[in-house]
Amino acid sequence: MGTDRPTAPRYIALAGPTASGKTAAALAIARDPRIAPVEIVSVDSALVYRGMDIGTAKPTREEQAEVPHHLIDIIDPRDAYSAASFVKDARRLIAEISARGRLPLLVGGTMLYFKALADGIDAMPAADPEVRRRLEADAAALGWPAMHARLAEVDPVAAARLAPNDSQRIQRALEVWHASGRPLSSFHASGASGALAKGWPAAALLSLEPTDRAWLHERIAARFDAMLSSGFIAEVQALRARGDLHADLPSMRCVGYRQAWEALDGRWPLTELRERGIVATRQLAKRQITWLRSMPQRRVIAAEAADAVAQVVQQVAALA
Repeated sequence: MGTDRPTAPRYIALAGPTASGKTAAALAIARDPRIAPVEIVSVDSALVYRGMDIGTAKPTREEQAEVPHHLIDIIDPRDAYSAASFVKDARRLIAEISARGRLPLLVGGTMLYFKALADGIDAMPAADPEVRRRLEADAAALGWPAMHARLAEVDPVAAARLAPNDSQRIQRALEVWHASGRPLSSFHASGASGALAKGWPAAALLSLEPTDRAWLHERIAARFDAMLSSGFIAEVQALRARGDLHADLPSMRCVGYRQAWEALDGRWPLTELRERGIVATRQLAKRQITWLRSMPQRRVIAAEAADAVAQVVQQVAALA
């Protein structure tokens, strides 16, 4: 874990793209008698939001009752949650779980959070209202794909991980570059300085990654169909009915919620939601896999392997 980080508590990380089987593997780890009692820390930028259960594939109440879960349902959808917030919360939880004699198991698909925790994160520049206004004006005139192309010129690493229409994150990355002259990606580096600079790398980073993309696509489609059958549209309608949420909030820009909101706004027929939601989820999974491939320390398990869960549990048992 590095000689400069002797006091960082030990934890195990389990990552993977959406629908790769992380929840099932995490529960299997928690049930294995060879492994110390586990507490799960969610590494997911969507699960933090209350009232967003179906579209985030949030662990069920029964699953959460079986093993303690953290960083789920901690903020309201009108509020924002950042990588820096995650690092602060995760460090506190890892220390508290370790002090209880339990194993912190960090599970999720928000790779920026994993990287920020492991490598450290520097304090990024605060938003500049004038810069934001200029960027919004440019976007209104040119479109967000053009702004994405502009970002690719100054920060190709960040641009590669963002969809061309991800206005919120493209805008933030461009704001950081204008304010600091540095790419956003440079703020997530082990050599950064600041209160959260020193990283806490995992004892092991296990990664469930499909070698067969068609297998993952089938699972994504099946999951989205299950969400629709479980009342996803009604969930989004209830969020809209609150009256204090809007389409540009980070919560409502989560995959699935964004497409449902746009359909309910009448931007396109609701009958297209399934196709658009599945396509957007596939794009998310592709970005997640790109992130994972930038983490050479990970231990890869083929997600579609018949014994994938058993492989994950065995690796954890060997470390625990």
